[in-house]
Amino acid sequence: MRRPSTGPESLPVTAALGLALVVVANLLPLVGVVAWGWDLTSLLVLYWVEACVTMVMAAVKALFAERGSPGISGSIEPLHELREKRGGWRPHPNWPPLYPRNVPFALSVVGAWSVTALPLTLLHWGADGPDIALSLDLLAGIGALLVSQVRDFVTEYVGDEEYATVSAQELLQTPIQLGVVVLSVGLLAADSRAGSLALLVGVVLVKAAVSAYRFYADHVGEPLVQLGERFTADASEPPPELDLPDAPVRGRVGVDARSVLLGSVWAVAFGFATRFGMGSLVVAGFAALTRRPLWIALGLVPLLAVVAGRVCSFYLRYGTIEYQRRGENLVAYDTLLDAPQWVVPVDSTTEFSVKNAIVDRLRGTDTLTVADVASADGRDVQLGPVRDAEAAAETLDLPVEETARPARDPTVIAAASLLVLAFLAVPAGLFLAPQVERSTAVGIVVVLGPFGAIPVVALLWVVLARI
Repeated sequence: MRRPSTGPESLPVTAALGLALVVVANLLPLVGVVAWGWDLTSLLVLYWVEACVTMVMAAVKALFAERGSPGISGSIEPLHELREKRGGWRPHPNWPPLYPRNVPFALSVVGAWSVTALPLTLLHWGADGPDIALSLDLLAGIGALLVSQVRDFVTEYVGDEEYATVSAQELLQTPIQLGVVVLSVGLLAADSRAGSLALLVGVVLVKAAVSAYRFYADHVGEPLVQLGERFTADASEPPPELDLPDAPVRGRVGVDARSVLLGSVWAVAFGFATRFGMGSLVVAGFAALTRRPLWIALGLVPLLAVVAGRVCSFYLRYGTIEYQRRGENLVAYDTLLDAPQWVVPVDSTTEFSVKNAIVDRLRGTDTLTVADVASADGRDVQLGPVRDAEAAAETLDLPVEETARPARDPTVIAAASLLVLAFLAVPAGLFLAPQVERSTAVGIVVVLGPFGAIPVVALLWVVLARI
C-alpha cells in the first residue's frame, strides 16, 4: 500500500490527487455545519459511524493482508497462536487468500473498539445524552460514507491488489486514530455549551488533517510525525511463507484428531486466564445471579465465544498437519492450507524428545518435540500427537532413541492435590460458615472465583501430567 518516498517534494501526481480528494471529502461536513445547521452531536454521529465502519473494514482487510506483521512488543493478541500458521485459504476463486495468521490482528481491532469507544458511547448516550435527530442530509452523508468504504475495498484493496503490499498490523492504525478523534469529539459534545461555529469548524479541520496524515503515511512514504509504536507506518515485514524442499515425499504420518481436540481443553482453560476470559466469567456469574433466562443466555455468549475460538484455533494449528519426510528434511505440512508450517533438516545432531502431555497419557498417543526450532510462541515445534511414536519414527526415518514418557511421580501428585484442596477450602468455608450470608458468599465467589481458578487449574495440570 505504501510506496517509497523521500519527502513531500517527490509526491506522485496520482497520490497528490488522492490526497486532495481525501481532504475535500473530509471538509464536506463544513457544508452541513454552515448550510444545514449541523451541531456537534451531528458531527459525533457522522464520525462515530465512520469510525465503526472503518473498524469493520480494517478487520476484513486485515484477514487478506499478505505481508507479515512483526507484532507489538509485550502485547499478546487474541488467539495469538494462529500467528504461527503459514499459508492462506481462498473463500472464492476470484478472491485473494484469507490468512489465518491475521485473525489475531483482526480480533484486536474489534476488541479495542468494543472495550473503549463502544461502551463509552453507550454510557454517554444512555445517561442523559444529547438527542439525536437523523435528518435526511445526515443520513445522506452516512450513506455516502458507507458507499465510499465499500468501493475502496472492492476497487482499490482487492481490485488493485493493495493487499499484497500491506500487513495486518499496518491496517490497525487508521481505526485507532479515528477512535481517538471520535472520543475527543464525544468529550466536547458532553459540554452543552460546546456548540460555537468556530469550534465546529475546528473539529472538522482537525479530522481532515488526521485523515490526510493517514493517507500520506499509507500511500506515499514514511509519516511526517511518529505517533508511537501503535501508530507507526513501519509495521510490516516480508510474507512468512516457507519453500518446500525439492524432493519427493518418502514417508508421511498424520496426527490423531481426537487427541488434538482433547488437548484443546487446556487451551480453553488458558483462554479464560486472559482479561477477556476472566471478564466473561464475571459477566456470566452476575447474569446467573439475576436468574433471568434472557440475561443468562446473554452472559453465556462471551463464554461460548472463548471456548469456540480456542478450540478452533488449537485444532487449526495442530489438527490439520501431516508430517512428511522429503529428502533430508522433516516437513510439517498443513493439508487444509496446502502450505508447509516448518522445515527441519534431519541428521545425527537433530534432537527429539518425548513430550509429557496429559492427552497422551489419557489417550495412549505420543508427541515428540524437536529441539532448537523455536515457534512463534517461543516453544520448540512438536511432532504429533501420533498413535505410535516408534512407528512414526520408522516411517519418517527419524533418529529417535527414546519414546517412553517419564515415570509417574506420586510425591508431586500428592503435594499438588493437597494444594488444590486448600484452595477449594476457601469458597467451601464461605458457604459453610453460619455467620456469612449465602448471597454474600455467592457474590464473593463470582467476583474472586475467576482469579482463584487460575492456580487451581495450573495445579490440576501438574497432577494430570504426573499420573
